[in-house]
Amino acid sequence: MRRGTPERLVATLILLLLGSYVWYTHRVVEDIRASARRSSEMFIRVYRAFGDTTPASEIQALTELSQSIRDQGVPLVWTDLKDVPAGHANLPFDKGHTVADDDPRVREYVSLLARQHPPIVDSLIGKVYYGDPPVVQWLRIIPVLQAVGAAILLLAGIYIIRTRGDAARERLWAGMARESAHQLGTPLSSLSGWIELFEERATDPPALAAVSHMRGDLERLDRVAHRFERIGRDPKFEPIDVSGVVDRITRYFQARVPTLANTIVVDSEIAPNLHAVNGDAVLLEWAVEVLTKNAIDALAGRGGHVQLSAWPTVDDGVVIRVSDDGPGVPRELRDRVFEPGFSTKKSGWGIGLSLAKRIVEENHGGRLVLAPTERGATFEIILH
Repeated sequence: MRRGTPERLVATLILLLLGSYVWYTHRVVEDIRASARRSSEMFIRVYRAFGDTTPASEIQALTELSQSIRDQGVPLVWTDLKDVPAGHANLPFDKGHTVADDDPRVREYVSLLARQHPPIVDSLIGKVYYGDPPVVQWLRIIPVLQAVGAAILLLAGIYIIRTRGDAARERLWAGMARESAHQLGTPLSSLSGWIELFEERATDPPALAAVSHMRGDLERLDRVAHRFERIGRDPKFEPIDVSGVVDRITRYFQARVPTLANTIVVDSEIAPNLHAVNGDAVLLEWAVEVLTKNAIDALAGRGGHVQLSAWPTVDDGVVIRVSDDGPGVPRELRDRVFEPGFSTKKSGWGIGLSLAKRIVEENHGGRLVLAPTERGATFEIILH
């Protein structure tokens, strides 16, 4: 997540929460004021009827009073003593058109109102079922929404605290890694000069072979230093020669695995004319190397076969497989192999596979999976 995004998210939630509170409070105040005005108008009409001596003034006053009660917005249904509807007002489904008293929806709504409040019974009129006015409905809904918003805000705050702590640790480790790479630069340059001197003076084949291996190890150290320099930086995106990456790692480990006791055979199978994939060759090589090293470690003390392969996918991508015929990964642990800190080795740190997965998925938009196999373990890097 980009720096500052969690804070903007929390700020937005706070504004929404405060805005909803202000809007809700304003709405309640307006409803209460309107209710007070209607009550005052009803009071005036009653007293006006007392002083009005014109014929039918009482009926007119009662009619106006009835309309004022309707204007309160309270849903009402009045029935006879046997619960047969005789009239209604402010029903949620009677807006814009007339609903007959014998409509089945009215009878169903009577049951709903009865669950909210017991009816008012009058021996002359019958029963009056009533519900909650709109302001009460808002009083029930809005606080719940605000509580949910506050809970989300709390969780977001906890997430920000944890994320910022993790980010601070990652920046520290990234800085240490880049500083280590910088410090390695001087001795690597010195070693390169010594190896060139040995190459000039070596004459017999064994010495030349040793110098060649030293040159290979020096190049590997230089690549490792470059990897540390890339930690915490944006990855490069350029065409990657996947065939070259797989071949280079294969040849490197072929020269360094046991060949006498507990022999380990490392070979590769690369399809011709692989499509180029965009990414960071240094980081991708690191991920493949981690998988290969894990496969070799799985065969330690028993020997076996490790195969690296690269094949095209149906959607013009590339899949890189690293397989071994070792003991494999127990079924109950297959879902945990990519967790940081998890390792089946006593001396393992549990960061290799999680690092490889991060390189493949976050830096290259691909997938790293533990494929199902009958024997050993097979990891697949799928790139597009």
